[in-house]
Amino acid sequence: MSVNWVLASLATVDTEASSAVNNAATTTSSASSIATLSSMVGGLIVVLILIFFLAYLVKRFNLVPSSQGVLKTIAVTPLGQKEKLVLVEVNGQQYLLGVTQQQISLVDKLAQPVEIETESFANRLRQAKATQ
Repeated sequence: MSVNWVLASLATVDTEASSAVNNAATTTSSASSIATLSSMVGGLIVVLILIFFLAYLVKRFNLVPSSQGVLKTIAVTPLGQKEKLVLVEVNGQQYLLGVTQQQISLVDKLAQPVEIETESFANRLRQAKATQ
């Protein structure tokens, strides 16, 4: 009779332990899901902030000059924090302008237009493949 009693109590202990492991696994799984979700949302927020920051920088520093219309910005060279030289083309004629915070001055009207070769990303990629 004592052997049966020991076996019955071992079976009860085994059932309780199994139930506790299942409860712990469910709690861990729930916590893991919440951690994964918060990590994903945090990453999304970081990426969105990075996109808006880069768009601000592009707009602030005019990194993509417009080339439509009559007035075209050919090249910009910063000379200081608020001073720069700007090469502008108007109706086929190129002008070199000095730009400061207070004024814009004509430095020179170029007799010979400056030719600037613009390479596309596709051309650069082809050249890189050719050199490998």
